[in-house]
Amino acid sequence: MNRTIRRASVFTLLLVVALLARATWVQFYDGKALADDKDNRRNVIATYSAPLGNIIVGGRAVTGSARTGDGSDLAYKRTYKDGELYAAVTGYASQSYAPTQLEGIYQDLLNGTDSRLRTVMDTVTDKRADPGNVVTTIDPDVQKAAYDALGDKKGAAVAIDPATGKILAVVSTPSYDPASLTDADTAGSAWKKLNADADKPLTNRALRQPLPPGSTFKLVVAAAALEDGLYSSVDEKTASPNPYTLPGTSTVLSNESASAPCENASIRVALEYSCNTVFAKMAATLGQDKVRATAEKFGFNDSTQDTPVRAYASVYPTKMDDAETALSGIGQFDVTATPLQMAMVSAAIANDGKLVSPHMVSQITDGGGDVLKDYDDDTSTQQIVSSSTARQLQSAMQSVITDGTGTNARIPGVTVGGKTGTAQHGENNSKTPYAWFTSYGKSDSTGKEVAVSVLVEQSDAARSEVSGNGLAAPVAKAMMKAALKS
Repeated sequence: MNRTIRRASVFTLLLVVALLARATWVQFYDGKALADDKDNRRNVIATYSAPLGNIIVGGRAVTGSARTGDGSDLAYKRTYKDGELYAAVTGYASQSYAPTQLEGIYQDLLNGTDSRLRTVMDTVTDKRADPGNVVTTIDPDVQKAAYDALGDKKGAAVAIDPATGKILAVVSTPSYDPASLTDADTAGSAWKKLNADADKPLTNRALRQPLPPGSTFKLVVAAAALEDGLYSSVDEKTASPNPYTLPGTSTVLSNESASAPCENASIRVALEYSCNTVFAKMAATLGQDKVRATAEKFGFNDSTQDTPVRAYASVYPTKMDDAETALSGIGQFDVTATPLQMAMVSAAIANDGKLVSPHMVSQITDGGGDVLKDYDDDTSTQQIVSSSTARQLQSAMQSVITDGTGTNARIPGVTVGGKTGTAQHGENNSKTPYAWFTSYGKSDSTGKEVAVSVLVEQSDAARSEVSGNGLAAPVAKAMMKAALKS
């Protein structure tokens, strides 16, 4: 063989090797990337080639699947029962948009591609497995009570079982119907309308919109003071001038009611009358580091709070001066919280200082109902404040209901403890304030407990009528009654 032929042969062989290497790369690497690409139409076709698994509430599926029947290459589409009621729980599964909430987190389980669903025969035949189901902790009665009580108000509500961490309700209003986003032919116009809505119905206000918590945050400051030993009990008088000048400034902080007995008031009385002066002075005396440490035990500044839906972090800020630290003591300045976070505060206090990790999925199962994972057995419990501190705060919160600002949450046959809050909104409080209420209820006959938090961001009430007791407490009352019914 002459040199020219030999060189041509080697070159040809190298080309063949290169082609084989490239084909192998495309098949085993690029192929997977292409298969997983969100814009790959084949994935959507495969997902909707058969009915999806379901999300279960109270033993009933609140999702379903229906034949498209229009000649589309997408054989099925997602359907929802009481879609607006459960939108903050389920999210949506759309032929056009990425799924959200539980639909997104458990997408592989619900469409049958989760490896845990595959049987030996599925592996041999390469058949997609039967889809699994998501069993939630949501109590349909508590969910509906919250949704109905919020009505046309813009706001949110969360209910938690303090002993187990089970989330019994997650409501955000105004809501939306996830079914409007499921069909590829109509989803586009619905998507544009929902995103153009100034009330932001797609925002999950219960988990993902932290706002100033106002006076509900005073519970955290009170816990910090008791844990630190600044005051030995909720009935010890504090060193609190009225009015109170913010440290290092000439700004005078007053109370909502000039006649309230806030001067040197005990923690109990200060919670009853929601004395700004007491808790601003208390926060300044403790210092931001001690208040922050207690806040973080309750869950503030946690950017990994999963329910399993990732909640936005509630924030207790850093690098404040003394005046700002004082304002943080009344839930203002840069303090923010979600309704989930404030429900966690009440839950921990009701549970004698123990915070159980909140979760709204109880189990995931395969298509036959066999449990793949039990989340009720996978919770963590932390003693975040002493049982003594928690019981004292329980007592003080009960006084808020019987003798203070939370009378609208009274329930016959139920021991209720709560805290109202009205948070300033806008520059110089120019906009309508946010109305908050957080509480716990314990049935006198069964001992069953629930903790709730309600935020009313906007309503038709006149500005002078906006208060935690007036707007948010009735919603909390309805939720507690539904949760504690015998």
